[in-house]
Amino acid sequence: MSSGFVTTKDGTQIFYKDWGPKTAQPIVFHHGWPLSADDWDNQMMFFLGEGFRVIAHDRRGHGRSTQTDTGNEMDTYAADVIALTDHLDLKNAVHVGHSTGGGEAIHYVARAKPGRVAKAVLIGAVPPIMVKSAKNPGGLPIEVFDGFRAAQNANRAQFFHDVAAGPFYGFNRPGAKISPATIENWWRQGMMGGAKAHYDCIKAFSETDFTEDLKSVDVPVLLMHGEDDQIVPIDDSARLGIKLLKKGTLKTYPGLPHGMCTTHPDVVNPDLLAFIKA
Repeated sequence: MSSGFVTTKDGTQIFYKDWGPKTAQPIVFHHGWPLSADDWDNQMMFFLGEGFRVIAHDRRGHGRSTQTDTGNEMDTYAADVIALTDHLDLKNAVHVGHSTGGGEAIHYVARAKPGRVAKAVLIGAVPPIMVKSAKNPGGLPIEVFDGFRAAQNANRAQFFHDVAAGPFYGFNRPGAKISPATIENWWRQGMMGGAKAHYDCIKAFSETDFTEDLKSVDVPVLLMHGEDDQIVPIDDSARLGIKLLKKGTLKTYPGLPHGMCTTHPDVVNPDLLAFIKA
């Protein structure tokens, strides 16, 4: 099957794509909020062409997966990935997570069964923790995330359009080359998911502390981050996370936005390939 569903312990159906030779090394892609596996189309096709087995799933409440009203937090997200990797019996996999998906990926990798994971890549990812606190003085104030929740409840369709048309891809920057189709595709993916799951996920991506996950992971981890990331500012994410990893590498990209996998795949994909093959 090139796509399908795995049913988790609580009955949630998780949609996934599984392309390429089943004997090849697997790469598992974890998408950002509020998107779906479709956000990885470019990377899936690129790595499929390089001979890898490529897998991407829709997080619970997102895309084609069940529109859950419960379990929309990182422990359950990681448990869902365990169910998926068990179902597909993945070994020696590389887990690549973007934004919220980076949190999900490292939360899973820290809990994965021996032999399941070879490497991990976090791109524009939320770890160690986004929200500002006494322990994290450089974080974003809780009011920022309260604003996300209020905007989503007021008009989710308009909010999702504004995020994609503005800071996500850096389309709000002077001289930016704006792609209306990219904005529409982001909006399409977002609106496929459930409003309750998306609302809950804001807390999951902003308030989960991934410090212990980063410290505990023994496999090589690459952190890739755009220096002009307006969604997950680099100074309070990748530049802190690299200090917590046992086998971490940090690669930053001057001027690139949060959604650089979409805007600059010609830059991101070769660097991903080099790390995976190293």
